[in-house]
Amino acid sequence: MSAPLVVSIPHRLGREEAVRRLKSGLGRAAASVPVMQVEEERWSGDSMIFRIRALGQLATGQVDVADDHVRVEVTLPWLLQRFAEMAQAAIRKRGQLLLTKDEKK
Repeated sequence: MSAPLVVSIPHRLGREEAVRRLKSGLGRAAASVPVMQVEEERWSGDSMIFRIRALGQLATGQVDVADDHVRVEVTLPWLLQRFAEMAQAAIRKRGQLLLTKDEKK
């Protein structure tokens, strides 16, 4: 098994607001990537375990929300390892959008 892909995304929202934004925005973020489907998203407090399918392959991971950053850890199957760098950049970009974009009230 390969080493997990880890992305840390800083934020200034506080833990509670970061969790709220992630819960409401993850489905939309995943839907914007046509080759990816979220198969499971299970929250327990400030952590989420997820399973996604991309290009027919299953990847698993966990999101841990802290007061000043979000840590995303994803274990990719070997067929998706060649896309690890792109996945890391996409996770970071979409995470920053969710955690820094001003919401319209």
